[in-house]
This record gives sequence, structure tokens and C-alpha cells, in this order.
Amino acid sequence: MSRIKIELEKVLKERKISKNQLCYACKLQHTQLNNYCKNKVVRVDLATIAKICDYVGCSIADILVLEKDEEPGKEIAEE
Repeated sequence: MSRIKIELEKVLKERKISKNQLCYACKLQHTQLNNYCKNKVVRVDLATIAKICDYVGCSIADILVLEKDEEPGKEIAEE
């Protein structure tokens, strides 16, 4: 099964933006930002993603990436 991967930490490093800067500018809590950076978010807040994209100067596709399953149908066969 494909899944969405959040690559926010990678984008921040590429653009040399600290987590502290982003938290302050976007009014995010550090724990909230860390969950996005570590892919531990269950429900993505689109307003938060929009704020992050505006501040960082990137598109949503730079942050949210669809990882395709290597073997389609594998999960179905295992069930």
C-alpha cells in the first residue's frame, strides 16, 4: 500500500531554516513541528501545511511525497 511521507525536515535543511525560526514564524508548537518532521502525524492540518509552504517558499509537493508500494497487490495476497 502506498503512503504519504512528510519530508519537511529535509526541506528545512536544504533551505537552511531552523525549526525555531519556523515555529516562531508560523506560530507552531515545537512538539507539533517535530511530529511533522518525524512523520508521526496522523492527521495533516492543511492550514498548517499552507503556512509552512508560504514561509519556506515551497510547494506542497516538496513536503508531502507519495511513496508507491514496490509490489502492488502484495498486501492483498498476505491477508
